[in-house]
Amino acid sequence: MEKKVRVRFAPSPTGGLHLGGVRTALFNYLFAKKHNGTFVLRVEDTDQTRFVEGAEEYIVSCLEWCGMSPDESPQKGGEFGPYRQSERKATYKQYADQLIADGYAYYAFDTPEELDAKRKEIPNFTYGLATREGMRNSLTLSENEVAELLANNTPHVVRIKMPKDELVSFTDLIRGHVSFDTNLVDDKVLLKADGMPTYHLAVVADDNAMEISHIFRGEEWLPSAPIHILLWRYLGWEDIMPQWIHLPLILKPDGNGKLSKRDGDRLGFPVYAQNWTDPKSGDLTKGFKELGFMPEAFVNLLAMLGWNDGTDQELFSLAELIDKFSVERISKAGAKFDFEKAKWYNHEWIKNADAQKLLPTVKAAFADQGVTVKDDAYLLKVIDLVKDRCNLLSDFVTQAAYFFVAPAEYDLAAVKPKWTAEKAAFFDAYTLLVTDHATALELEEKFKELAGTHQFKPGELMLPLRIMLVGGKFGPGVFDIALVLGAAETVQRIKNALTAFN
Repeated sequence: MEKKVRVRFAPSPTGGLHLGGVRTALFNYLFAKKHNGTFVLRVEDTDQTRFVEGAEEYIVSCLEWCGMSPDESPQKGGEFGPYRQSERKATYKQYADQLIADGYAYYAFDTPEELDAKRKEIPNFTYGLATREGMRNSLTLSENEVAELLANNTPHVVRIKMPKDELVSFTDLIRGHVSFDTNLVDDKVLLKADGMPTYHLAVVADDNAMEISHIFRGEEWLPSAPIHILLWRYLGWEDIMPQWIHLPLILKPDGNGKLSKRDGDRLGFPVYAQNWTDPKSGDLTKGFKELGFMPEAFVNLLAMLGWNDGTDQELFSLAELIDKFSVERISKAGAKFDFEKAKWYNHEWIKNADAQKLLPTVKAAFADQGVTVKDDAYLLKVIDLVKDRCNLLSDFVTQAAYFFVAPAEYDLAAVKPKWTAEKAAFFDAYTLLVTDHATALELEEKFKELAGTHQFKPGELMLPLRIMLVGGKFGPGVFDIALVLGAAETVQRIKNALTAFN
């Protein structure tokens, strides 16, 4: 019988959620939903020294914003809980004890000072095949000495005993056949001195306990694969080991190395899903959400970093991604992050969005700038008119503020050199033709007709009209603007501008 698909996103609550982490969550989610499986959120908080208050809640908030609600999690529960590793502490020691009893792991009593001395003595020191015989551990000490040290609660860790001259091989669903020489892998710590497991032991124990079928994780975890595979084998679970999928890295825009938070700071774009404020330093790191990205666009652009459906299609809803997703279409090569392309995705999603959907976010953006929008129906017209011009949701404020606040200043430099008394007379006359019942096309026709009467080319007068209504040389069609403003406001703005121009 085929194993039911169960996948997990297992972040550490140590700070903001990098877009690479969100993409790992996304590929897990898409695969689960495609195969009617279960998407699990498991919080890997065994490293208490790096635990950050509020980080778990932040991770949950990011997933919810992206529309990737877990089926099982610390918040929702489930039959495979608890879903925080710190709450599973009691289960890990038994596995460490079993590995020691079977000769696959050992106690190491080396103090931090002794390890530091070794690092100074041996360049690039690693604790493993070449060095463990010269260290203070249960491989070099007598049984009595080990028993005495344990009886006295001497601080110690448990390390895996990597075998000599073995080749650990497995099939990665993206990379194919992968092999590691055990002589080149060090004896990683499995259980720390505080009794907490390291990632290596906990991840294997929990993936087994939670019946995980497929492991999607970043390529940076590839060097850990031989340790994990040996643990699956040594604990007697190799026949039910999940399938492996190591995802390609998200690279810096120039392709040189993995994209980091520092790169975002340096190049002026976010790498976190949402704003993250460090509770200790108070430092704010900006996120895609607050910058003005739609969640649909953010998910869409992440999906295309290392995956495509084999066609030229670039815009996908979450439902379409679920339908089209396949592991076979994930690339081996790293994907360069391009912020201009990211903004293009967002622009397309804003452009194609229903104004009603954009309304709450745009309204909030105006409120943040101290502009109160009382009439939703009016704002919907404005959104429809300017959304094609917005790359970010925050652009609605700059692109549409003049619909709510009349210009206090004008781009006079664009008007004054060619401004004449005859043009002023034309606009005076035009105010009498602006009526509430006219369409944008009718307003334009009256404008052109009057221009002919006053012996002007319409093009000479369009820019002054735009600057009268908007204040500057931007915005959608000028008669569309007049239509939304309404006759009274349009006339008032022309009169106000005439005073300034004259």
